[in-house]
Amino acid sequence: MEKNKNNYAIIMAGGVGSRFWPASRSTYPKQFLDILGTGKTLMQQTYERFLKAFLPENIFIVTNTAYIKLVKDQLPNMPVDRILGEPTAKNTAACIAYASAKIHKLNTHAACIVAPSDHLILDEAKFLGYVEEGLKYAHKNPSLVTLGIMPSRPDTGYGYIQYLENETDSNIHKVKTFTEKPTLEIAKTFIESGDFLWNAGIFIWSVSSIKKAFKQHLPEQYDLFENAAQSLFTENEAETIRAFYEQCKSISIDYGIMEKAQNVYVIPSEFGWSDLGTWTSLYEISEKDENNNAVKGKNVFLYNVEGCLVNKAESINGKIIALKSVKDLIIVDTPDVLLICDINQEQEVKQIATDIKIKFNEKYT
Repeated sequence: MEKNKNNYAIIMAGGVGSRFWPASRSTYPKQFLDILGTGKTLMQQTYERFLKAFLPENIFIVTNTAYIKLVKDQLPNMPVDRILGEPTAKNTAACIAYASAKIHKLNTHAACIVAPSDHLILDEAKFLGYVEEGLKYAHKNPSLVTLGIMPSRPDTGYGYIQYLENETDSNIHKVKTFTEKPTLEIAKTFIESGDFLWNAGIFIWSVSSIKKAFKQHLPEQYDLFENAAQSLFTENEAETIRAFYEQCKSISIDYGIMEKAQNVYVIPSEFGWSDLGTWTSLYEISEKDENNNAVKGKNVFLYNVEGCLVNKAESINGKIIALKSVKDLIIVDTPDVLLICDINQEQEVKQIATDIKIKFNEKYT
């Protein structure tokens, strides 16, 4: 993919990753961890992926101001003025509006991809091919494009995108409906119908198209960031953004714009994707032993154990983990927290982290 000066990437890196507790903490969330055991964090992998197709100065990362140091530490060669700090978390619409306003001030002819910082993409070449296809379309058409993942199972953990068949050979389809996370029965009907895709939360558009969409569907946010534009790239930017975020409502780009707009298109895609949203999603893509156990960490001993995920942090005191005659468990061991959870009940992990935060403030979360 050619590095076009009019193409930009926005990496969203402000999430806390509470479903990956206790490995992911509010002070050191999932995107800054080497969850996959590759020697690189998810943030580093995402940035390096986009470096293959975008000029370094055309890659922006939007994160919480509390994580700016983590970004700088993990990406020391990244231009500092391309790291945008959000004073508070206001969901995806605000961070996209902020980054888009900065890019528009630099280049009114820009088109960009917006992607999370913590997803797994196994086939980077195929992924970048879809990105190139989407960017070419976005430059020529006033459209909002999303990458939809061809589903392999009736998963209730993802939103779904229904698309219309084309009369031409184009791989870019008009979106018919967005559906939030469905029940298992509804997900099964989606898979059987053959015209539904998983919503990966990866978007491609021109900055002029997304600005028009904000003006139509989220006019309050549009006005806020239009008023902030004169302060961008100045010493007053941080103070201005802090004031505007206080007034900005918290809403996702999906709910605020994508589900309402009439010019939304999707590219059915396959590139070895996982949102790595939960411990189970990590278990599914992990290498397993003959008893379907996925183990990360040293000094873990298993006896008559089946279907377990064990994620063990490095221990300064040489602690070992021994499991005997158990099955279907998530076991996450950190220096100060041990989580043991039925793998079929892992949706409760986020609530457990919330309960512990209420009792102990930030100490364990």
